[in-house]
Amino acid sequence: MYPKQKHFMMKKLILMLSVFQAVELSAQDTKIDSTKHWSIEGQNTLMLNQAAFSNWVGGGANTIGWLAGVNYSFTFKKDRNLLENNVVLGYGQNDTQGLGKRKSQDIINLSANYGYKIGRNWYVSSGAGLLTQFAAGYADGNNPAAAKISNFMAPGYLDLGAGFTYRPSENFTMTLRPTNARWTFVLYKDLQKAGNYGLKNDGDSSLFQFGFLGNAKYKVNLLENITLMNTASVFSDYLDHPERLVLSYGGILNMKVNKHISTNITLDLFYDHNQIKRVQLKQTLGVGFAYNIDNGVKFAEEKRNKDWKK
Repeated sequence: MYPKQKHFMMKKLILMLSVFQAVELSAQDTKIDSTKHWSIEGQNTLMLNQAAFSNWVGGGANTIGWLAGVNYSFTFKKDRNLLENNVVLGYGQNDTQGLGKRKSQDIINLSANYGYKIGRNWYVSSGAGLLTQFAAGYADGNNPAAAKISNFMAPGYLDLGAGFTYRPSENFTMTLRPTNARWTFVLYKDLQKAGNYGLKNDGDSSLFQFGFLGNAKYKVNLLENITLMNTASVFSDYLDHPERLVLSYGGILNMKVNKHISTNITLDLFYDHNQIKRVQLKQTLGVGFAYNIDNGVKFAEEKRNKDWKK
């Protein structure tokens, strides 16, 4: 790798480590007693990978990569009120000698859901969600010289709806919204062409859909230091081809080595007829630094929920 590239990558890594340290110090200073109805669970990660070759007959290219992310859940529960907020941010790059930088991870996923309890573990609820990415994506393996196929808020998905939430424990939540409005935004002009992300006409910057949205989150403790987080969702547009379901699944297998070192394996599957008529798949593997936060009131610790313990 060239000296300028190394210097640039080191500056990025130092910046990310500084951010994580600030988040950690902030979390340590939080006064949990003053927010006794809140439960905060999250993870900050910085995963690294590197390969170097010199006179290696088998061949190979020097490469260095990093992947940084945060995954937080903020839950407020008091009396009949339940408020769940989720923040998932992730970005990563690989820099390979001769090829340059390639994006390996890029996601912004924000959601909020409020529920009012109407029965055992059931809530009438409403909520919103935003899904997009930080930076541009390119055809041909994210090659910047290739055609641009995505960008920040191109596409961007905004969901707003009402329905019911089922939450028998802090490890499982399912929300069903028979009334859900979805806006698909394409705010990058070069991508505003009929057919792109479902746009009807050239120059359109958004697409409106109205239908059913269902999503679920399920955390499984496989072993003492191994957890699997599953998320899934389905959307059907009542107004146009309701049989063309938008399906997604995300799995994160976290294997904790010690307090600050862990291995993460992720798998994402996605199908949307308006994007491409094939299943999209993304898989990552990383080993690096992780800081976990797990504070506040635990839903399963409440007496009436003991029967739903892990």
